[in-house]
Amino acid sequence: MALLQREYLIPVGAASSRDCLLSVSCFIKYVVQFPMVKKMPEIEPRHKSLRQGRYNGLGFYYFLTTVTKDRKPLFVEHAPAMIVLNSLKWLDHNDKMKLITAVVMPDHIHFIAQLENTSLAGLMHSLKSYTANEINKVLGRRGHVWEKQYYERGIKGENALNELILYCLENPVRKGLVNNCREYEYWYCAYEL
Repeated sequence: MALLQREYLIPVGAASSRDCLLSVSCFIKYVVQFPMVKKMPEIEPRHKSLRQGRYNGLGFYYFLTTVTKDRKPLFVEHAPAMIVLNSLKWLDHNDKMKLITAVVMPDHIHFIAQLENTSLAGLMHSLKSYTANEINKVLGRRGHVWEKQYYERGIKGENALNELILYCLENPVRKGLVNNCREYEYWYCAYEL
């Protein structure tokens, strides 16, 4: 499998808001050093397998996004945001997935994961049901925390994986929450920045 052949130079002591992005570009060469992304099968439009639900397979990488019910900003508070982030790490630690990166935004989450011992639907159900119960306890409320649906994108190559890692980590900066992604509290990356 072809590996990304770029070298990234980072100015020593750079302290601008672009420091994070330059540093992120540096770690990408480590992301692609292990056997990476399996090729997703080509599925023709209107093919019966699309009607049967999402395609998912163990070992495939996915970019996943889900939003809070009615886009309520539940994760501006520390405790609910940490429940979600720690739950993602727990799923990684217990071999349900390999968590590559995650960011918990005020009203949604993005994460990249490789499926290990569960289906995509099973993973999302575990994450949403557990976190909803815990968040409702902490906030002293009842009702739905998450919208029912979620967005998933199968990652088809190293370049796409690298772009989506950057997209996740840069999201708080793009939304104006911080000037540098390292300043944001609710993120995770399996690789050193």
